[in-house]
Amino acid sequence: MSDIPAAEVPAAAPPPTVPAPGPRGWVPAGAVGALLPGIALTVLIAAAAYALRLIPGMGLVSPLVLAIIIGMAYHNLVGTPKAAIPGVKFGLRRILRFAIVLLGLQLTFAQVRTVGLVGFSIVAFTLAATFFTTRWFGRLIGVDRQLSELIAAGTAICGASAVIATNTVTRGSDEDVAYAVACVTVFGSLSMLLAPVLLPYTGFDAHAYGLWTGSSIHEVAQVVAAAFQGGQQAGEFGTVAKLSRVMLLAPLVIGLGAAAMWRAREDKNPNHARPPLPWFVFGFVAMVMVNSAGVVPEELRTHLVTLTTFLLAVALGAMGLETDIRKLRMKGLRPLLLGAAAWLFISALSFILISTFMT
Repeated sequence: MSDIPAAEVPAAAPPPTVPAPGPRGWVPAGAVGALLPGIALTVLIAAAAYALRLIPGMGLVSPLVLAIIIGMAYHNLVGTPKAAIPGVKFGLRRILRFAIVLLGLQLTFAQVRTVGLVGFSIVAFTLAATFFTTRWFGRLIGVDRQLSELIAAGTAICGASAVIATNTVTRGSDEDVAYAVACVTVFGSLSMLLAPVLLPYTGFDAHAYGLWTGSSIHEVAQVVAAAFQGGQQAGEFGTVAKLSRVMLLAPLVIGLGAAAMWRAREDKNPNHARPPLPWFVFGFVAMVMVNSAGVVPEELRTHLVTLTTFLLAVALGAMGLETDIRKLRMKGLRPLLLGAAAWLFISALSFILISTFMT
């Protein structure tokens, strides 16, 4: 019989915990090992999304959309391993912000000048009107503010990339993000298919048609696919118009962040956390300036553009791994109605403005 009193028998060691990121986002050295399983899983999901695009007909689907679908399928059919959760959360925060900073290397201020003052004014006015009208209509039909803002941003700016960037300050749930991505994917794909069919009936020349696709269709890839159906000139101008629209992502996210901080100051509930200032968006603007200066070699820039899209796919895969389809279904059809209304609004408004001022 042991001489050690029962009270002195050592208890079982608790499971190891993962140190939280430091105040400036740095990850302690002890946490790196715990992040690896989740990062590896999200990278595999992103790689699978790219592999699916090799299937004939799938090349038009954004790898970001495929990544979130694969992540959701894995989470809801298999289940996200507990060991992967720290790395998944890291992908949702740090990798996402880093990818958005790199996104600035795809833009230059010269592209905005190419669009022209009238063209850029149409893009900017359409974007602002779509965002605020969508948010207002969402409130009118009873859609949550966070989900309304995400659908509004995805429709007004650049699809899935805008949704996940906006969510850094909107702070919607993972299901909100997944629903918003689904909305902008469905309706952006409809625009991609319908715009070339409608082209003969619009009376638009190549310049006007390119501007219409660039100012109204959701994803960059969808704009490229639709715009080039109007010819080389329409395709090139549509792509540039779309990229000038993406550049407006920065002021929108900064504005939403400032509004969220103002709401937090007005909120008397101490349990409500103050939203962070989206510093990474300033990094995005800095990269636009670097790219505009022409100091990044073209070959390196091409590789960085590819890396940026892959990292965004990693972040969307992580988002899918935290999305519960049952919660998604509970949101009902009203957000889908909001997405449809936003799609019709941006398509019609940009068409009217282009017909009025550019034909």
